[in-house]
Amino acid sequence: MPDQGDIAAIVLAAGASRRFGSDKLLHPLTLRGVTLPLAAHSLLPWLETFGHITVVVRPGAETFCSAIEIALGEIRSAQIRWIECADAAQGMAASFVCGVRANLDVDGWLIGLADMPAVPSVAIAGVRNALSEGAALAAPSRAGRRGHPVGFASHYRDELLALQGDNGARRLLERDRSKVAEIKIDDAGIFADIDIPGDLKNL
Repeated sequence: MPDQGDIAAIVLAAGASRRFGSDKLLHPLTLRGVTLPLAAHSLLPWLETFGHITVVVRPGAETFCSAIEIALGEIRSAQIRWIECADAAQGMAASFVCGVRANLDVDGWLIGLADMPAVPSVAIAGVRNALSEGAALAAPSRAGRRGHPVGFASHYRDELLALQGDNGARRLLERDRSKVAEIKIDDAGIFADIDIPGDLKNL
């Protein structure tokens, strides 16, 4: 069940990694002296911030899920609920919708990406707290630039469930930008997503 004031934590991990050339989410990555699959690094701050999280994966992801659970260990893995998105190939919005649909009766949703291994837990906690305190939308920012993760209050439920394509949520944020509570974070990890192997050098 969702916790932390009924804010559901959802991490999207259903991409196909086409630009990376292999499964980037399982690519070994060393951060702060620890080597783990990229997605395991991405999930750690979420597991530190929430008691339970939902991770949306594409069909046939059993090997991926198992590898991440082994990397994270039994205690942390018990905090993860894996949700398979049958329509993942249709774009990120399909995964987004799956995550929201799996957590309908909550006060809000905090959405993150499994290919962002450097997002600090303070950014996740800041957005969660903003939603809990009544913000309609929330996101971390640095030098005026919005980063990830992004939070949506429950009154966006119907619009979120109707999202399509790869940038539907972005359109909502741009349309209602005056409602976005910005959490100022002095950490560029809120921007660092991994699309191609060269992106790893920028972490």
